Parts: sequence; C-alpha cells; structure tokens
Amino acid sequence: MNPEEVISLEHVNIYQEDNTLVLSDIDFSMAKGEFLYLIGQTGSGKSSFLKTLFADLPLLTGKGEVAGFELPLAQKQIPKLRRKLGIIFQDFQLLPDRTVYENLHFVLKATGWTDKRNIRNRISEVLMQVGVEFASGKMPHQISGGEQQRVAIARSLLNDPILLIADEPTGNLDPETGLGIMETFMKINKFGTAIILATHNMLWMEKFPAHNIVCKSGRLIDTRKPLG
Repeated sequence: MNPEEVISLEHVNIYQEDNTLVLSDIDFSMAKGEFLYLIGQTGSGKSSFLKTLFADLPLLTGKGEVAGFELPLAQKQIPKLRRKLGIIFQDFQLLPDRTVYENLHFVLKATGWTDKRNIRNRISEVLMQVGVEFASGKMPHQISGGEQQRVAIARSLLNDPILLIADEPTGNLDPETGLGIMETFMKINKFGTAIILATHNMLWMEKFPAHNIVCKSGRLIDTRKPLG
C-alpha cells in the first residue's frame, strides 16, 4: 500500500453476514486526510462495506489493507486495527449504566492506557474537542441525542485514529443537531484525520462538498475516477 493511503482494496468482493455477495470487484483507495461520503440505497451494501474495513466482516476475496493492516486479520489482530480507527454508529452505543467519563475511561483501559493522569487528561481533551466537556459526570440518558453522538465521536478520537468510519451518524438526529455534528466532523478532518461517512442526507453533501463513493447495483462507483 502507498504510505500516503489509509485504505487500499484490490479486486475485493463484499459479503453480508450470511455470505450473500453485495458488492463485487472493488478497486478502491483512500488517502490520508481525505473526506469521502459513502452513499447508496438501503440494502446496497454500505454497512457491509464499512464493516469489512474495520474487520467486523472478514475479507474473503481480493487484497485489502486498512491503516497499515492487511485484511483479513487473525482474531487477535482485530483490536490492534481498531485502535487505529474511530468507529461511529447511528445509535451511539454508549454504555447506559456508566457516566460519560466512565464510558471513555473504559475504552482507554481496554486499549492499554494505565496512567491515571494521562487518562484523565485525554478524556478531558476529547470531550472539549467536540464541545461536551460539561457532560463528563452525566449518565447517557441525562444528555440529549446530539450530545450523546458528540460523546460517541469523542470516544472514537481517544486513540488519535488515522481514520474515522461513520455509519449514518446523523440519522437519528434532528436537522439542526445533525448540522452541528457535521461541523464537528469537518473540524476533525481539517486537522488531518481521514473520514469516510455513510449518509442519505443530500443537504450535508451540498453544504459540505466532498467526493462521493456510491454503492449501486452491486458495484462501488468512485466519483473521483472517470467511468469507462
């Protein structure tokens, strides 16, 4: 893989959990620091494509490399890949019985952080970066959906990822709150983190222009490249 790339796929097929083929013969690369939208109808393979990138689905055919790791990965290597990535879902996936601070503390401890002061400082940094430093001691149910998504973004930034993978991160939010989340992603990208963001929202693509990759008719269409 080119050292300036964060994703490289050659002749890759993407399968769902039941081994149904959803996307075929993908040749795709993404540069460090790039921002891309992933679009396509429900069921077109977007989520399966993203899950393959963070090794939730195994790469069965072709060659792939993400954040310096060759796919497919042995099970014990998957956590090492995910430390290089930030993964953000539509439904936040915060632990409901722990405070915001404890949610983030759990991730740092699980990824090898041990120094209490460093952990405390890093949590403070990422919460401030996404504008929810006030929420540190609150339970997830005590803050709004938009604030929960900001906490999820903060969680994804803890280990200074080279790539953020966001699957419909504004799908459960009202337009005004979603706009704030998109502005947060743009700031993160401006500081050099590559982002691939799946969305159905054409407003975001108009307001924050970037190249699209499109899942359609079993193919991944890269609008950065001429067709034919």
